[in-house]
Amino acid sequence: MTRRAELLAPAGNPEKLRFAVDYGADAVYCALDRFGMRAAADNFTPESLAEGVHYAHERGVKVYVTLNTMPRDRELDRLPAYIACLRDAGADAFIVADTGVAEVIRSVFPQAMLHLSTQASAINSAACRFWHRQGFRRIVLARELTIDEIRYIRKNTPPELELEAFVHGAMCVAYSGRCLLSSYYLGRSANEGRCAQPCRWKYYVTEEKRPADTLTVEQDGEGSYLFSSRDLCMIEHLGELADAGIDAFKIEGRMKSAYYTAVVTNAYRLAYANVCAGKPFDPLHRKEVESVSHREYGTGFYYGAPSENADVCKTNEYIKDRAFLCVITGYDANTKLARCIQRNKLRRGDKAQLLTPGAVGRDIATDELFDETGAPIEATPHPGQVFYLRCPGAKENDIIRST
Repeated sequence: MTRRAELLAPAGNPEKLRFAVDYGADAVYCALDRFGMRAAADNFTPESLAEGVHYAHERGVKVYVTLNTMPRDRELDRLPAYIACLRDAGADAFIVADTGVAEVIRSVFPQAMLHLSTQASAINSAACRFWHRQGFRRIVLARELTIDEIRYIRKNTPPELELEAFVHGAMCVAYSGRCLLSSYYLGRSANEGRCAQPCRWKYYVTEEKRPADTLTVEQDGEGSYLFSSRDLCMIEHLGELADAGIDAFKIEGRMKSAYYTAVVTNAYRLAYANVCAGKPFDPLHRKEVESVSHREYGTGFYYGAPSENADVCKTNEYIKDRAFLCVITGYDANTKLARCIQRNKLRRGDKAQLLTPGAVGRDIATDELFDETGAPIEATPHPGQVFYLRCPGAKENDIIRST
């Protein structure tokens, strides 16, 4: 491992940005309401983006903005204003897939830092060298690469060219995410950031002369999900990726919850800290990423074709574990009372855990709950309401979850 890799976390809205920053990200990536591949995320307004950049920069965290859709000519007239807004907000880099978008960025903001999106399918060293000559500082490698292929690319590209790779999150059945199913079925183009994820649907086959007979393409007793891939999880293999030459570990999930952002970022921060310290992998870090909503985990293409590793998601159901009960917004060291904003219901005596940045979750007592007047309560009020919990050692932005 020659240089410390950056941990890059998703920021689908301002709250998720704060969680990503507070729970250990070195950088976050986000978007305004257009030109990003997650149009369905909450995303940012110009004002909230500027505030988010300020929050991140105050804490030494970079902010990258996605402009990685494939826009048509009718959309390009809006792009210069977006770029100027991002420049004025202080974005550290632009994640780009389309050469035309790159040209517009250069015309508006010649000093812009350019990162090549995974949508551009950079899958060999010649392509990486080409994009580097075009002024790109970083390549977000195609998801279809193995570790050995990444190692070869690293050895055959300039050392100053940074390589980024996905380490966690949803995978796409289409090559580098270039899918037409959503557009075909619903008129929502995946390449414009509006994918409806039809790859997650069930599919059947019919015989030409027997259209009334539909058969499930059997995979197991539950049905067929041949288009649906497992979620990626490389938390146990960060040392191998770093040794292969990866400069940035990217977590997918701008449309996932704030709880997901905090837990997964924190787990990967802890796991990579162990790698840097020469310590063995801690299974507790795997348990942390198991605590968020996810599909079956796999290692994608890193160790060979997913079909060889049976990386098709057999159930296609999200695995849901712990509930996000509340976030702590203040703490009184004298009374040991934590000010909490409710997300899910908590009753006095329920089993719960406290998650603090830089640590795995620890069990806490929930025997003392109070309303805003200080009166004891049996259960928390409605979502979004304030309540107090006696919780020694809590800190602002800690999370309380079920066990």
